[in-house]
Amino acid sequence: MIRLKVNGVAHEVVAAPGQRLSDVLRNDLALVGTKVGCDAGDCGACTVLLDGEAVCACLTPIAQTLGRQIETIEGMQRPGPSALQRAFLRHGAAQCGICTPGMVMAAEALLRKDSRPDRGAVETALGGVLCRCTGYAKIVDAVLDAAGSGAGPEPDAAASVGARVERLDGVAKVLGAERFGADDLPQDALWVRAIRSPHAAAEFAFGDLKAWAAAHDVRVFTAADIPGRNETGVIPAFVDQPALAEERVRLVGEAVALVAGARETVLALDVAKAPVSWMPVTGLLDVQEARAEGAAQLHERRPDNLLIAGAVRCGDAAQAVSEAAHVVSGSFETSHVEHAYIEPEAGAAWMEGDVLNIRACTQAPVLDRDETAKILGLAEEKLRIRPAATGGGFGAKLDLSVQPLIGLVTLLTGKPSVMVYSRAESMRASTKRHPAQMGASLAADAEGRLTAMLFDGDFDTGAYASWGPTVAVRVPVHACGPYAVPNYAAEARAIHTNGPIAGAFRGFGVPQAAVLQETLLDDLARKLAMDRLAIRRKNALRESDLTVCGQTVKGVGIGACLAALQPRWDAAQIEVADFNVRNAGTKRGIGVASCWYGCGNTALPNPSTMRIGITAEGRIRLHQGAMDIGQGSNTVIAQIAADAVGLPVHRLDLVDADTALTPDCGKTSASRQTVVSGKAALLAGQALRAQILQMANMGSDACLTLAAGQLRIAEAGEVRKIDLSALPVGAEGYVLMAQETYDPPTEALDENGQGVPYAVYGYGAQLAEVEVDLALGTVKVRKITAAHDLGRVINPLLAEGQIEGGIAQGLGMALMEEFVPGRTENLHDYLIPTIGDMPEVVSHLIEVPDPEGPMGAKGLGEHVLIPTAPAILNAITDACGARITKLPARPDRVLAAIKAARRHGG
Repeated sequence: MIRLKVNGVAHEVVAAPGQRLSDVLRNDLALVGTKVGCDAGDCGACTVLLDGEAVCACLTPIAQTLGRQIETIEGMQRPGPSALQRAFLRHGAAQCGICTPGMVMAAEALLRKDSRPDRGAVETALGGVLCRCTGYAKIVDAVLDAAGSGAGPEPDAAASVGARVERLDGVAKVLGAERFGADDLPQDALWVRAIRSPHAAAEFAFGDLKAWAAAHDVRVFTAADIPGRNETGVIPAFVDQPALAEERVRLVGEAVALVAGARETVLALDVAKAPVSWMPVTGLLDVQEARAEGAAQLHERRPDNLLIAGAVRCGDAAQAVSEAAHVVSGSFETSHVEHAYIEPEAGAAWMEGDVLNIRACTQAPVLDRDETAKILGLAEEKLRIRPAATGGGFGAKLDLSVQPLIGLVTLLTGKPSVMVYSRAESMRASTKRHPAQMGASLAADAEGRLTAMLFDGDFDTGAYASWGPTVAVRVPVHACGPYAVPNYAAEARAIHTNGPIAGAFRGFGVPQAAVLQETLLDDLARKLAMDRLAIRRKNALRESDLTVCGQTVKGVGIGACLAALQPRWDAAQIEVADFNVRNAGTKRGIGVASCWYGCGNTALPNPSTMRIGITAEGRIRLHQGAMDIGQGSNTVIAQIAADAVGLPVHRLDLVDADTALTPDCGKTSASRQTVVSGKAALLAGQALRAQILQMANMGSDACLTLAAGQLRIAEAGEVRKIDLSALPVGAEGYVLMAQETYDPPTEALDENGQGVPYAVYGYGAQLAEVEVDLALGTVKVRKITAAHDLGRVINPLLAEGQIEGGIAQGLGMALMEEFVPGRTENLHDYLIPTIGDMPEVVSHLIEVPDPEGPMGAKGLGEHVLIPTAPAILNAITDACGARITKLPARPDRVLAAIKAARRHGG
């Protein structure tokens, strides 16, 4: 028995002296505001105060807390958010919210010691807490604001579209009350772990699992226990991945069996010692091996290990290149990149009557339901997905993880079950960004106008399809960048290997292609002796231009984005030249890169449905099934709906994603939710408003007011009232309701990639300023100026946060992130940007309305990552002549490139 004092309250718990404080807080005291992201002290999500000092609860043995004061995020409520937590809300410092409790506690410890810290002190104090969403800037601003050292914006609570509305779901995030996949677990649940392959390619056979299970007081489940189809995938035509492997594994970490039992038993068990006989075979670990003649085939129905090839062709690119006045060519290679969300995959399953309920972190609840139901042999109405809050996703939580596994255990035992991945398991089993091997040629006339481009790329899609088809099709559409290219030929292939499964990751392959295309554009500018920003402005798509797919584009904002960078470009060139004259050991450089990105599925149906209703009591509810994974859909879509109806956004009650309660809003992917679900919310809101105005016989300019049981409609001095309690209640529980569906108008692409792949495109451009240490090869990004065209800025506060967060991930891709199976399966060896790595970010929000987007809006989430890495690489070349041809630009690669440039007189 150990006595603790937590948040001023005494507790007694039964625990071993060496037990982690995080375990005791979460599992014994139900203080789940303390999050666990790594159990290794790497992420800082579990930060609590011990006698006022910030410590990682996962590294603190319970014995070290005896007689000391423990404070957790739950102790910060006074009774609502503290001044510090209010500042986090004002600044949009919480996105997905999984790291927020750790950030708040680290900041609280600082402010108690130093009531007026400067920016450097804040960055130092928070440096041990990782955030994958925000880019850290708004977190630092919030702490400075709370200390009275910074300016705190005051939101207009009555405004909607265009206002800096605080995140509507933000209070729970800053209080640590948001419930993620590992936070709400049924009592007496069976804990589930997977037995996973240690080999990239192997055949296997089970020994006496029954005896092993009995000896350890657990149950074991294999593919033989699966009642439905043991094959799943995110794209119906490419379903190929077993929930549990049968006789053969194709990658390290593939699950072959499940172990279920009491929590303490299962967590203590060494599942690697289960009776499994492994017979390894030689795996194919890169695309060149996989494409070689005579290579082993991972899937019999996919010859040459080719999953799919995508292509776009217009004009005669080969001839145009051969006849061009100027041509540059190059190749580039990128690596596996880990999503590194701070929340590992987790969830719970239980029965309610004959309906299986699953609560887990996800980006796609309807896809989860449909695919899990097929695996478990259930009718869709017998399975309910009730998503937990999602602690970051960035694409990887589009694929199934724990859902079919805990579903199987609960379905077969009738008991609740729980599965929580460790950090290593998450990194071993989840999807990655596609490594790419690409080559291209870019041609221009004597005046620097682009005439042609050739692009060819192999993308390592790993053992199973996942989102490989989407990458292969999307890359050729976008590989030209947001430029007019009259002659174009691009092909991208998704190739199977025995490497990690490569899936969706913020950009679906476009960031990889942009690195090659934008660095070649710099080479072309140098060959022409032309300013690098000027060549982009000369060739940027313009209104009503034809894209390489033959589509006429409207609402084109790339020109405005590039123009917004011109003042800083001009000033930075002068500053860089002055610095470089005065410094020999370090050199500075500037780089620029552009992006465009189609919002939504590529040339495929992409519908979303929204429901909005008013109750007899006078409450208005929005059934918002578009998963908010930190990007802000709960707020942005509500803002659109509120303006469409004509009521303040804070009057809306949100009904969160739940397959039993919300219509299908599609997947949170491809920067589609603001555009597609936002348009559905706009149509639903307009339809509800039209009903109200018709009932009141009022005109379109009428003003609505909702009070208890009454709707007031006023126009031109005339007021009419609707007694809501007197109206009949419909089947959905509303007296007034509208439900609308929106599907963007696209067209299928022909064999040459001609058609209308997307209804809406977003545009952007970024300017990077870097400093390179010529002796060490280290690169410090000093400043990034980002201009992004949002069409209509629904919420500037959240838009800035998306830009800063996307730049952080792009910086990681450029300089440090490289996943190597077996070597970087933790957040210590796999490096992501910390608060100290981030440069100053200056955002320019450009508004060139799109005629199709809701209120003119365009997507943003993926666009902001695309130009960051190429802008940084172009700045490195500008600084020291180093031409990087493989990401990330580690110091050793930068040094090698500097030496190569010197040898060639660069």
